[in-house]
Order: sequence, then structure tokens, then C-alpha cells
Amino acid sequence: MIARLAIASLFARALTVGMTILAIALSVALFLGVEKTRTGAKSSFADTISGTSLIVGARSGSVQLLLYSVFRIGAATNNVTWESYQDIAARPEIDWIVPISLGDSHRSFRVMGTTTGFFEHYKYRQGKSLEFAEGVLLDDLFDTVIGADVAAQLNYSVGDPIVVAHGLASFSEHKDQPFRVSGILEKTGTPVDRTVIVSMEAIEAIHVDWKSGAQIPGQATSVDAIRKMDLTPNAVTAALIGVKSPLQTFAVQRAINQYPEEPLLAILPGVALQELWGIVGVAETALLAVSAMVVVTALIGMMATIFSSLNERRREMAIFRAMGARPTTILTMLVLEAMMTAAIGAVLGLAFLYIGLFIAQPIVDSSFGLWLPIDAPGLRELRVIGAVIAAGAIVSLLPAFRAYRMSLADGMMVKT
Repeated sequence: MIARLAIASLFARALTVGMTILAIALSVALFLGVEKTRTGAKSSFADTISGTSLIVGARSGSVQLLLYSVFRIGAATNNVTWESYQDIAARPEIDWIVPISLGDSHRSFRVMGTTTGFFEHYKYRQGKSLEFAEGVLLDDLFDTVIGADVAAQLNYSVGDPIVVAHGLASFSEHKDQPFRVSGILEKTGTPVDRTVIVSMEAIEAIHVDWKSGAQIPGQATSVDAIRKMDLTPNAVTAALIGVKSPLQTFAVQRAINQYPEEPLLAILPGVALQELWGIVGVAETALLAVSAMVVVTALIGMMATIFSSLNERRREMAIFRAMGARPTTILTMLVLEAMMTAAIGAVLGLAFLYIGLFIAQPIVDSSFGLWLPIDAPGLRELRVIGAVIAAGAIVSLLPAFRAYRMSLADGMMVKT
């Protein structure tokens, strides 16, 4: 009986109730959308590199090593000598090893020297491999493969020339040894998108006439002469390692960290990523708090709507009382109306969320490389809906208690 009265009352005030439901729906969709984006961002962040057992570099901090080797942020404190790199590569536990050489740039994008093994062994998003949008792998000494963001922002296509600059913020360019774009990678949502990839030999080739960070005055070796040189690198910035058995990972890590020839550091990418997320993850808490306040604001708006409607409904309440309704019936009806309004708004907000996900998922993935999973509503979503309904009941108690205290005489009184 009370439920029928509450439903009839909601239909009688369809416009006001509809606007309240829409406000709650949008706020719930925002809150759940932020949560989906947060979990998607965290998952994509953790999947920046996968399938790599260890990352090796000069001894520093684990987060610093991760930042410059994977995210191309900052610089290494030192390099790893080629002899040490070969010693590590020769260990029987090592399945594969890929060197990385950093230090140069191209129009604010980092240049990375590596081998073709990088394209084979670098994985992201739980084992996904790099794919070419167009072009091919490094085929010539002065070939380069560029990431999707480099190609898009600089409007490059296969065959275009690229001149690499010495250092990260330098005006000294290797103009006498230009590169040619041989391939463009598909969008990955990882730092690879903003990287210019060349061979390790190419890094050595463009620095033949350089010493101590500066070009040797009056010295200019021809490209043909450089091609005939031994371009084996003297050092690498870091290395990605795959171990044959996961059980051997910690033993290899300990051996590298205790390497007697020079101070080295081997880190587990997953552990370092968790450390880094702990640093940058403060923003997610702030974002969740803001979206939660939006939901609270919508619920407070519903309470204000109920309060403002009480004066208009005084005669309605008086009639109910005159027909024998108890004060608790009035209170229960108002609370039930609020709960129904909150429930419809929360469910509609969930529907808005999934409609938005279906529309935004391919756009966000292609533009930002951020994968937003579309899963069936889980325990988290059900908890949010339950919390919104409970909060709706709570915020309605104050206006409902006021209606509870209204007397029959007050309801029938004509105001002048």
C-alpha cells in the first residue's frame, strides 16, 4: 500500500523527480566512470612493460632506473660497459637480453639505440607485441623506426629524413648523418609511441667525430668510411632481460646486484612499477574524492527538493492523516520515495556508464592507448548502487521527520 502511494506520488511530480533522477544518474555515471578510468589507467600503467624479467642499469634507485629505461624520463647516472653487458648476456639463465642506449633526441622526442630484438621481446598490455602501421624493421645503418606520436605530431611518413640532435636539450645536430624513416609503429599507449628507435651501431656511427660531448673541431668522417668501421658500442644505458625460468629471476638479480666489476642494479619491473604508482597514485584519490562529492551534491539536491515540496504537499499529508494514515506512514512513504528516486538514478547512471564505455573505448584506446575494460557489473558497482540508495534514505530522514511532525490542523490551515 505504502509503495503504491509512493509510486503514485512520484508520477504526480514527474518533472521534478525526473530532474532529480537525472542529476543522480549523471553523478553516479561520473563516479563509476572515474573508477573505471582509474583501474584502466592503473592496469595500462602496470602493462607498460610485460614479459621482461629484469631491467639492468648502473646502480641508482629502482624508480629512477625504471623511469629512464622504460618511460624515457630523466637520465642515467652512469652507463654499463659493453664487457659487463656481454658477461650478463653469457649467463646460462638468460633467455634473451636487449640493450638500450639513450642520450640523444629529435625535436623533444627521445632517441633510443637498440637491436631488432627489442621489437621481438618488448611486450606491453599483458604480452601484446609491437606492430607496424607501415614500413619495415631497421634495414640500413641509418634507418629509424618511429613511434605513433612522433609520426603524428611531426607529420612523418616512411622515407622522410630525420636529423638527430646530440643530447636532450642541445642545438648540436648530427646533420652530416641523417636518418631515414623505415617504419612507423602502431599506437601502443606506452613511451614507445614517443620514441625514435635506431640501431646500437647507428648511435656509435653518429658519434664517431665526437668526444666528451662535443664534436672534434675540423674532423668530419665520411658516411662511407663510417660504414666500414667496427661500430661495436663501448657501453649501454640499460638492458632488458628475459630469464629462462621465473625461479631463476631472483638468483640472477642477486648476482647482478653483486657484480664485482662495476656497480650495477637489476630491478623487477612489476615491483618498480608498483613503487612508482604509489608516488603518482595520489591523484587518483583526489579524483575519486571529487567525483564522490558530486554524488553527495546530487543527494543533497534531492533532499532540498523534498524539503521544498513539503509546503506544496501539506494538504496531501493532511488528507492522508484524515483518512487514517499514521504519522509513521507519512515518514515511511517519503523515505521510500527517496529510495526509489535514488535507486532509479543509480541504475540509470550505470546504464549511462556502459553506453559511454562502448562509445569511448575505441576512441580512448586509439588516442591515448588507455584500455577501458567493459565487464559485467561487479561487486564494486553493486556496492556503489547500494550506497547511493542507502544515502538517499538517510538524506530523506530530515524532511520526512519534519512531515512526520506536521499536524492535521497545520495541513488543513489556509495561509493568508
